[in-house]
Amino acid sequence: MQPVVHFKNVNKVYGTLAAVENLDLAIAPGQFVTLLGPSGCGKSTTLRMLGGFEDVTSGEIYLDGKPISHLPPNKRNVNIVFQDYALFPHLTVARNIAFGLELKGMEREAIHRRVTELLTLVALQDYAGRMPDQLSGGQRQRVALMRALAPDPNVLLLDEPLSALDAKLRQQMQIELKSIQQTTGKTFLFVTHDQEEALTMSDVIVVMNKGRIEQMGGPDELYARPRSRFVADFIGQSNFLEGRVVSVSDPVATIDWQGNSVHADVNGTSPAPGARATVALRPEALYCLPGKPEGRLALKGRIGRRVFKGAHTSLDVTLENGASLLVQLDPVALSHIEGDEVWVGWRERDAVLLAD
Repeated sequence: MQPVVHFKNVNKVYGTLAAVENLDLAIAPGQFVTLLGPSGCGKSTTLRMLGGFEDVTSGEIYLDGKPISHLPPNKRNVNIVFQDYALFPHLTVARNIAFGLELKGMEREAIHRRVTELLTLVALQDYAGRMPDQLSGGQRQRVALMRALAPDPNVLLLDEPLSALDAKLRQQMQIELKSIQQTTGKTFLFVTHDQEEALTMSDVIVVMNKGRIEQMGGPDELYARPRSRFVADFIGQSNFLEGRVVSVSDPVATIDWQGNSVHADVNGTSPAPGARATVALRPEALYCLPGKPEGRLALKGRIGRRVFKGAHTSLDVTLENGASLLVQLDPVALSHIEGDEVWVGWRERDAVLLAD
């Protein structure tokens, strides 16, 4: 299948600063793709280059197989939704959505049908005559989305559009945005630094770091099998065990970690005996027991801090070797308190070796 968008060896340089380096990214039609990373990683620059708001220094961007880097924004069949929505304050909801259709010269009756269809999609058909300042933040967000979708773009670009919403509404809009994408079948390219947004909505997450793609894949893959320390640290929380490779029996490597033999999934790496190694462990993959279990890996430690966080309780456990591990447990079943002696362990498959 031909990608709807293809960044081919794209670079963007500001003076001596490389904002995007050798970007090669293909996006399939109908996918919800998220560019995820910290400020300054190149994700917004990538979005703006596709939209035509930033020039490409070198390389080429293809839309439906055709080069578009030389085209102005209005000649590319993409639309963008910004953080501030940018609704026209003097136009009604219906007129805001119709704006792009009027520019295209569509007939009035066809515009009315399209606007009604889109308002119905987001349950705002009764708000057609209202002005933007009469809407809530979530309603304005929906109108901005429908206005961008109205001209039927090949790709919808979303530059952190949920950042202005409060936490609860933001979570609701994450689900609604994904539902809109699935209903319309459109390709969405979404930019965020929020890992929860990326995990909630995306078919594919592209983690960017210093202008390059660090790793890309589905949410489950990136969370359970991060390839680098950057990805493991940026998406969720991780414990990092640093040691040396003792032996390798694919797909498992044995690591010497402060005198303990730790087994980990090689995770696509090629470790060599004697080489330095870092193992990532998610806090929720660890278990705590009051006594040493038989036939399972477990390390003795003591709970230093216990923090209730609603959906889970976090425990800081200091091991006998002086290392500290973060453990997340179900608060309902948790009986441990600060100062308790516990045994901490994990399943072999939940420990993954990192490439760096």
